[in-house]
Amino acid sequence: MWVGIRWVRARPVGAVRHLTLPCADASDKKRGYDTHTDRQMETLPVGGMDCARKNMTCKMATWYPMTSHSLLRSLAHRNFRLFFFGHGVSLIGTWMQQVALSWLVFQLTGSSLQLGLVLFLGQIPALFLSPFIGVWMDRWNRHRVILLTQTLAMTQAFLLAWLEWSGTIAVWQIWPLSLFLGIVNAFDITARQTFIHEMVDRPADLGNAIALNSSLFNAARLVGPAIAGLLLTATTPGVCFLSNGLSYLAVLTALLAMRLPPHIRKTQPGSVRASLCEGVAYALGHAVIRNILSLIALSGVAGISYVVLLPELTTRILHGTASTLGWLVTSAGSGALCGALLLASRKNGVNLGKWIALGPAITGTGLVLLPQATDGGVAVVTLVAIGFGIMVQIAASNTIIQTVVDEDKRGRVMSFYAMAFTGMAPVGHLLTGYLSAVIGPMNAFRLNGCLCLLGSLLFTLWLPRLRERMR
Repeated sequence: MWVGIRWVRARPVGAVRHLTLPCADASDKKRGYDTHTDRQMETLPVGGMDCARKNMTCKMATWYPMTSHSLLRSLAHRNFRLFFFGHGVSLIGTWMQQVALSWLVFQLTGSSLQLGLVLFLGQIPALFLSPFIGVWMDRWNRHRVILLTQTLAMTQAFLLAWLEWSGTIAVWQIWPLSLFLGIVNAFDITARQTFIHEMVDRPADLGNAIALNSSLFNAARLVGPAIAGLLLTATTPGVCFLSNGLSYLAVLTALLAMRLPPHIRKTQPGSVRASLCEGVAYALGHAVIRNILSLIALSGVAGISYVVLLPELTTRILHGTASTLGWLVTSAGSGALCGALLLASRKNGVNLGKWIALGPAITGTGLVLLPQATDGGVAVVTLVAIGFGIMVQIAASNTIIQTVVDEDKRGRVMSFYAMAFTGMAPVGHLLTGYLSAVIGPMNAFRLNGCLCLLGSLLFTLWLPRLRERMR
């Protein structure tokens, strides 16, 4: 145990003497705490301790982590701190690739439907695989799963860069690569969501960690698209793909640097099918989880599918370029970052239900108003509101679900969360692309906005019962 002592003002013999020691033991080190800094200190009476100077008070210089109300308090956990910064670098590259790929597909085809198909292939695996992945995540070593998924995603980025630089890339080549990344991400999303609980084992900090993780995602959403827009103007999409591949080295390094306890393989009775059925019955029977997941699914279909229409909005309504598209995506990210930071700054999870109801209302209003934005400035403000609404709903929903779920079913329930949001998103992308071709992109915006408003209204009517159950 680390002990540092400093001598303070002398006091008469017999004065109360005390020694402040860190609460550090072997279990702390296994959980990845930095025992010099990461644990609160405990003050103990010196009593019969053999102190070198009996007439003095011996006290160790103490370091206290951030208070429980601090915005960054979950970063006091060493493993989460490593993941936070390493994953942040990787996310910037991810957003660069997403913007570059959308621009490349639209330039190759000129079709929102084709872009919707590529996005559909990149996310549809989550809809079908997530329930089974949740069962496996309750049994597997999540740390190793994330190491594998990040490595495979890096490989996909390098393949995209090579194809683009070869000058032979076509949209049919992008289809299988998007599907491959979709399968990888289906495992990665569920593994990461459940792994947060292992990196932050103090329940009071879990909500803060989830909100900070969302903030990180959207901070990268500010930086990545802006960089991508500049690079697309000056170079080619291949540079963005290569940058994304290299960015994965940061998160892989962080994962390998973690100090984690030995993984204990969890055995669950019955087959995968039986475990899956148990998880489905649990989620459907839990009113809080069931209703929150239903609203997330609606937002997955109607809320975030606006991204399919952004290239068309950029070129045909705003008469912009790739740089304009990058700034529009960045605008939505800035709103989402504000929403995530707002929730991270909250002292507790009280009244999170109202944010779940308010989020789709803000998103829906923004989608209804976005077609009126014939000026770039108006479009930016509207997208800030849309990003804010989506994020406060998703982050608040994640926090409540992870708070109320039973530990032995966490993996399965979080896989349903991934299925509801990430899995339903490709359905929304494909439908929105189709609606754009049939009724026009502006009417597609308005229809999706109305669906979000309807979902918000229904959840608001159920909100009093949610509060009763949370008590």
